[in-house]
Amino acid sequence: MILPIYVFGHDALRRETEPVTENTEAVQTLISNMIETMRAANGLGLAAPQVGRTERIFVVDLLPLADELHADGVEFPEQPMVFINPKITWESEATGKFEEGCLSIPDVREPVRRPERVQVEYLDRNFEEQSYEMGDMLARVVQHEYDHLEGVLFTDHLSAFRRRLLRRTLRQMANGDISAEYPLRTADGDTIPAAA
Repeated sequence: MILPIYVFGHDALRRETEPVTENTEAVQTLISNMIETMRAANGLGLAAPQVGRTERIFVVDLLPLADELHADGVEFPEQPMVFINPKITWESEATGKFEEGCLSIPDVREPVRRPERVQVEYLDRNFEEQSYEMGDMLARVVQHEYDHLEGVLFTDHLSAFRRRLLRRTLRQMANGDISAEYPLRTADGDTIPAAA
């Protein structure tokens, strides 16, 4: 089932998330719905707070970029990836800047500086413990989605000057003056259907 994605200004994006304690049918259904929602929105990642949930879960799917990444010699694990109760245990000192966007902040893209490599410990969809060191696009997407579990948006990483320049756009978004090719849930709780 495709779920509405909560947009900038909704409290759900800032709420504290809770660890998942057991592998239930409800958790597996949420994961399936998140993957379907992410793919329908042409996203590379989606975190539970973006669909109004508090579980510490996010999903990642780099397949839309597979040809481009493989052409650059970038390898990555089988997709999609499911991260349950993830913890970033190491970050490289080397950082890089790359333009990011977010399904919860449609049509806004800004360069964000992040560590180039990270080590992440997490449970996969089968609730098996995993530890994975990653770089390139996977590291960036994972850090972006991990931020969502901490109530952090990519715009929080921008300079005060860049945030001021975006203030009007973000205010309009929070007020529901927004559309996307996927269903949205506004700060007021209204649902905006996918644009035709």
